[in-house]
Amino acid sequence: MGTMISPQDVLNALKAVKDPDLHRDIVALGFVRDLEVSDSRVSFTIQLTTPACPVRDQLAAQARQAVQALGVNNVEVRMTSQVMTGGREKHELIPNVKNTVAVASGKGGVGKSTVAANLAVALQRAGASVGLMDTDVYGPSVPILMGGRSAPHVVEGKIEPPVEYGIKIISMAYFLPKDEAVIWRGPMLHKTIQQFLGDVRWGELDYLIMDLPPGTGDIQLSLSQTIPLTGAVIVSTPQDLALTVASKAIAMFQKLNVPILGIVENMSYYLCPKCGHREDIFGHGGAREAANKLGFPFLGEIPLDVNVRIQSDSGKPVALDDTTPYGKVFQEIAGSLAAQISVANFQEAKEISIE
Repeated sequence: MGTMISPQDVLNALKAVKDPDLHRDIVALGFVRDLEVSDSRVSFTIQLTTPACPVRDQLAAQARQAVQALGVNNVEVRMTSQVMTGGREKHELIPNVKNTVAVASGKGGVGKSTVAANLAVALQRAGASVGLMDTDVYGPSVPILMGGRSAPHVVEGKIEPPVEYGIKIISMAYFLPKDEAVIWRGPMLHKTIQQFLGDVRWGELDYLIMDLPPGTGDIQLSLSQTIPLTGAVIVSTPQDLALTVASKAIAMFQKLNVPILGIVENMSYYLCPKCGHREDIFGHGGAREAANKLGFPFLGEIPLDVNVRIQSDSGKPVALDDTTPYGKVFQEIAGSLAAQISVANFQEAKEISIE
């Protein structure tokens, strides 16, 4: 190799590798750890802000190439992640939960719970620790979507949430008599939200995904007032009407100072199971256009597929299998969401300015 290269040479070379979401190089971001340089080899760790990083492999390859360009053949790049949290103070109700994400919609029937459950599964499959909180007391559906095999139980005065597919779950469905209508006023809803946060043993979580009821009612207000939310994901269908309604939900979160992490279009297009032909039944690209117009990230579009319904009804979220078209879609959306959460946290931590 001739001249010995120094750790500083390696760091200088790695400055060429940029995180596309945070618009900073991995050295400035503090991602490069445990750098070792010897005569014949260089090894280091890149610690990302989420295991669901959509450009993980790309960053690893770029880093390896950058160091090999110095004339080192033997380069070992290890990838790890440490999910970060923003500049918010830890909340006493959920001190060990790093990020809280509300999944919301302007109206019912857009598949919001299905999206929330599958996002939770996709993040968990990527290697994150995840909780899923069903805040809809009127139509709690999360336990059905997640297989609901076990029920919560009380341990030393705290609720131990059931775990399905590695995800801790809580829902009103566990506590209500079947087939009974819920007629509750605001204060009762508020108390339930506080219990779901403070009386449940969530433990250490990277992400707590919260499935909100449709619309802009008491629960949304209660949640935003009880804990600082990392942000909200808005689920809409392609029709203009649904998007008009979705903008009401967006306006509500803006009023409550909750960042909009992005918009997901559900039932976006129909994939023919026989021939794979794509049919845009409800028009196309409405949510993407709306997101662009409003200046929010568009996280992705989910096809309308009979398998999604069949698997949801049988309690096996489609995101469990990332070889299928919709499994892949949820993986991509979860990656985009995780990236947006990292951006929100960096902006809030004010440690770096994102240009």
